[in-house]
Amino acid sequence: MALTGRAALLAALGALPIGIWEPSWTGILAVNAPLALACACDAALAAPVRRLGLTRSGDTSVRLGETADVTLTVTNPSGRPLRAQLRDAWPPSSWEPGTEVAASRHRLTVPPGERRRLTTRLRPTRRGDRQSDRVTIRSYGPLGLFSRQGSHKVPWTVRVLPPFTSRKHLPSRLARLRELDGRTSVLTRGEGTEFDSLREYVPGDDTRSIDWRATARQTTVAVRTWRPERDRHILLVLDTGRTSAGRVGNAPRLDSSMDAALLLGALASRAGDRVDLLAYDRRVRALVQGRAAGEVLPSLVAAMATLEPELVETDARGLAATALRTAPRRSLIVLLTSLDAAPIEEGLLPVLSSLTQRHTVLVASVADPHIAHMATARGNAEAVYEAAAAAQAQTERHRTAEQLQRHGVTVVDATPDDLAPALADAYLALKAAGRL
Repeated sequence: MALTGRAALLAALGALPIGIWEPSWTGILAVNAPLALACACDAALAAPVRRLGLTRSGDTSVRLGETADVTLTVTNPSGRPLRAQLRDAWPPSSWEPGTEVAASRHRLTVPPGERRRLTTRLRPTRRGDRQSDRVTIRSYGPLGLFSRQGSHKVPWTVRVLPPFTSRKHLPSRLARLRELDGRTSVLTRGEGTEFDSLREYVPGDDTRSIDWRATARQTTVAVRTWRPERDRHILLVLDTGRTSAGRVGNAPRLDSSMDAALLLGALASRAGDRVDLLAYDRRVRALVQGRAAGEVLPSLVAAMATLEPELVETDARGLAATALRTAPRRSLIVLLTSLDAAPIEEGLLPVLSSLTQRHTVLVASVADPHIAHMATARGNAEAVYEAAAAAQAQTERHRTAEQLQRHGVTVVDATPDDLAPALADAYLALKAAGRL
């Protein structure tokens, strides 16, 4: 008769005769005594868990979508070899769904008095700080019949930074900036720009740029060239209220706004302008001020890393007052917020004049590409109703934008993929026109 399961184990220990086992007290003692002896020996040879030494090293920051490696060093000070299974626990958002078990569990063997390193590879799916939880270790004896288990707290924090996917648009905008700055043959003139130099007139030049005094002193017609003013002040204002929590695609609106703000901040700092950041809903969530050009982008990224949308209505009056205190001199205020009718008409419009009297104001908003797709739907009654709802939403959005424009506000309304380059283009247009 074939023996399986526990009977096979006991037979291997010599407790079962060949044939069918009929239990009795003597048989039970005969069976369990060798098993208990084997377990006792296994327990005695299993390395203790509490005496283990655990330390961490590795990455402390990572961009969203990239991987971070955190190394755990396990030291075995005992005189017995450690044969163990280890679980390095982190929050669920530290990995992509379905990969946690494979990434957080390890097998290891550490000889007496030695140490071994294990690497846990994180791939976070959300911004912010990810803090390690407990390290649980199950130590086995040589027979695998007995195990000791315990947990250790080994603190470590990995800060997940915004991905800055719009970085790819920076080289092309810097090229346009160099054109505006007079580093190529394309030179512009606008109210408020700085005089750069004189050059010979070529067909197509604006006749208003002719310098008649310089022309009278030489044999050719001379024109003035201009370059945009430097050392302007740019205040990036992130609305972190409830409207920023709405998801467009796979990310909240706030994430798209932050990506656009990072591109504009990088571009403006390269242009010689001073860039500050204010994140606000009912109170200040983040504030970056007075950074040198080389420190602007790292400071913005660090400040945005832990920002999350707050499910409260933004206090527009408090936002305007804080922005005015943050930018006491004439500045370009870039407000990244929603173009929903109610928050604009009831919140922003009543306090907008206090901003536009002293500053140039630009409002940037994330548009939902799904609405544009719905507007083209046809074929059945449900699709037609969707198209009608989408058209109504677009009309309300355009009407809100027109209300802002009548107050002298520049409006940028674009999908998540297009918002960052569109905002950078609007900044360059204002700079070329001398409106900063």
